[in-house]
Amino acid sequence: MANQIGKMANIKPKKVNLFFWLLTFEFLLLTSLAAPAVAVDRLKLRLGPFEQSVRVADLDRFAKTGELSAALKPFSFLLTSSVREAFSQRLQLDPNLTDKFIENWLRSPMSEPLLRALKRAIPDFSIEQIQAAIAVAARQANGITLIGILRSLPGETVTVDATEAIAVALQFNPSYWQSHALGPLLERELTVETSPFRASVDPAAPGEERVIKKTLTFEDRQRDRTIPVDIYYSDNSTGSLVVMSHGFGADRTFLEYLARHLASHGIVVASIEHPGSNYTSVSRASVSGEPSSLIPPSEFIDRPKDVSFLLDELAKINERPGALQGKINTQKVTAIGHSLGGYTALALGGAEVNLDYLRQACKSMFAIDSNRSSGNSRNRENLSLNSPLLPSPGEWLQCAAAELPDRKLQLRDDRIAAAIALNPLIGQLFGPSRPSQGNSGLRKVVIPTMILASTEDAFTPAIAHQLQPFTQLGSTKYLLTAIGATHLSVGNPGNYGRNTLLRERIGEEAEPLRQVVKGTTLAFIKQLTPEAKNYEPFLTPAYAQSLSTSQLPLRLNAELPAIVFQWLNLAAVL
Repeated sequence: MANQIGKMANIKPKKVNLFFWLLTFEFLLLTSLAAPAVAVDRLKLRLGPFEQSVRVADLDRFAKTGELSAALKPFSFLLTSSVREAFSQRLQLDPNLTDKFIENWLRSPMSEPLLRALKRAIPDFSIEQIQAAIAVAARQANGITLIGILRSLPGETVTVDATEAIAVALQFNPSYWQSHALGPLLERELTVETSPFRASVDPAAPGEERVIKKTLTFEDRQRDRTIPVDIYYSDNSTGSLVVMSHGFGADRTFLEYLARHLASHGIVVASIEHPGSNYTSVSRASVSGEPSSLIPPSEFIDRPKDVSFLLDELAKINERPGALQGKINTQKVTAIGHSLGGYTALALGGAEVNLDYLRQACKSMFAIDSNRSSGNSRNRENLSLNSPLLPSPGEWLQCAAAELPDRKLQLRDDRIAAAIALNPLIGQLFGPSRPSQGNSGLRKVVIPTMILASTEDAFTPAIAHQLQPFTQLGSTKYLLTAIGATHLSVGNPGNYGRNTLLRERIGEEAEPLRQVVKGTTLAFIKQLTPEAKNYEPFLTPAYAQSLSTSQLPLRLNAELPAIVFQWLNLAAVL
């Protein structure tokens, strides 16, 4: 397939990429923020309520020199080196095949959502006008360029919704589109023919216990970290302990509905907040082209250590007189994490970070300068987004860990008896995702594990961050797949996802996912108790399918069918 596209497009060798033709149109979105043109004299940029008219000459100067005019400075945080790189891209088509190329693209499954996205980013033009502009630009003697597409739009001024443009740019990366395209295959191949599911109890329904919430704050003086924790429990709590770890830029309330659900069934839940990667720390960060400007590399170590520190403190509380005395079993813990919290849960469960592999992977995605400072054993990786092939946010963020010191990380905590990773950020953090590439650090996980994958997750696309890693797990494992769900669909309804750049499927439309997460999570945790057998039916494909809707198909599997496994291997090659 890659060879056929390469021949049709007649792309120069260094530009050859399976997704280049798609990314050419993605670059339109990026350089609608900064694209020099002849016919269009000015661009009107909108960022929320803010609107700024910008001269094309100023944008041209930025493209060539990186210099920002006064009018462009409010957009400086958007005009990264990857935007400048996009200006030089050119898709040189064979004149004899141009019409066929455009015709095939317009008929492809990817054209419709992309054209709709372009319409949102360039709101004053119809889809038909955008189609026509792409077709006209494709017939230029020097090939398709972003300038050519802009020049082919009617009028003298182009209005761009910068927020929509960024949202689309974040979505249009190879990992996202591979995962998105896999959705129909997963829906079909993961379906199991069963009788209608029936059970005498509903594990997604609230339990009988009255939930009590208590907020505690712990000081880890050795690491200089203040760690707030919400404890959810009941008067009759016994048995298992659950620790919840939030994602990057979130806080300890992200999964509060799940914490309350588990506590209503007699389970003690400790929802921890990580001070180096919560909402407050991220909102105060000074953003640059490097992921370490948003998250300290040490956070990949500190997060698991936060949980281990918390377990030490809770063990002490369990021995003291008080409401929680005798209720906290810190020797048999289920770690639940979302996104970066999913990484945290897996690291605690034994997954080993592979710094060498991560650095090589990041170097292939980005331009990285490495040097070893004299007298310092730390291998400093200076990472900048110079590649025109935009990665997903998760792929970018993981590369902050490339700056960690050269030593084997000891993050496993033997008190963690099971792990649930919801939309986890994994990527290359634990090494290769295919056996042919070497041993994965995920093979060190020997505890029961459940992973949630959402096919329209643009932050941590399902293939690289959940599906391929799932195949590496060797212990008892479950894959919960939500076809059509997004990164934040599993979170508290209404609290998250409304102010993000990406369009998130949240609220009522994601309620079936939250229901199946409540039911399967309770059943999963109960496997560590004498009630295990009673809850086994809720860890079956039939249970997940019983909660499915046509808009949000849900699947639960212990292994992947051969055809899906083969597709994942092919995606890894591409």
